[in-house]
Amino acid sequence: MNKIRIPIIAGNWKMFNTVAESVALVKSLHYGLAWAGEAEVVVAPPYTAIYPVAEFLKDSYIKVAAQDIFFEDKGAYTSAIAGSMIKEAGADYVIVGHSERRQYFNDTDATVNKKTKAAFRHQLLPIVCVGETLDERESGKVADVVIRQVQMALDGLQQQELENVVIAYEPIWAIGTGKTASSNQAEEVHVLIRDALAKNFGETVAMKVRILYGGSVKPDNSKELLQQPNIDGALVGGASLKAADFIEIIKSAM
Repeated sequence: MNKIRIPIIAGNWKMFNTVAESVALVKSLHYGLAWAGEAEVVVAPPYTAIYPVAEFLKDSYIKVAAQDIFFEDKGAYTSAIAGSMIKEAGADYVIVGHSERRQYFNDTDATVNKKTKAAFRHQLLPIVCVGETLDERESGKVADVVIRQVQMALDGLQQQELENVVIAYEPIWAIGTGKTASSNQAEEVHVLIRDALAKNFGETVAMKVRILYGGSVKPDNSKELLQQPNIDGALVGGASLKAADFIEIIKSAM
């Protein structure tokens, strides 16, 4: 697949897999697909499994992400995980602002911005999630919601940080529901995001930022989605927990 930007296929494992199960899964991925072609592959295991997964993947093409980060670097914040801890454990990426974090843990546009900055402070690349609810889509607020989330998440970043951030468009109504935005629907929003990046941060940023699609991505729809010019990869949920399915999605980006 000849893309302007290197595609990313990222698997968000959410609250699934023990340490043993996580290591077994990445072994299946590593040995099941020797090379990912042009695509960059990332897996996001639970915190407890980041270190053993990263240790196994040291000589692999697969990179590791954390599923969240706290915006302070240290302190009396029970249960929080600092960027330095994530980096030391072996991660290169961190997912920020996933809709489940916003829904269940009260992440806001303001805290997503703080977490994005914290990621860069610790040499982690943030995958910033944005997306609308079904009500917001049906009431014609997609552009307003998504562009606001992008602008606020990236506010105050330096030029080099802006160029290296990754955005994941995840329509909330398509996460874990089996519903998927059509390739045209997804591309339309990706174009909106890229146009907003150009308007707010310049053409260079807009051309370099990779925008992923997430929301019930599966082997049978990944190829059509990834063929869209402004879709630079996928943030995969449930299908990333099955090695065979995730490998087929990776192959869609090769």
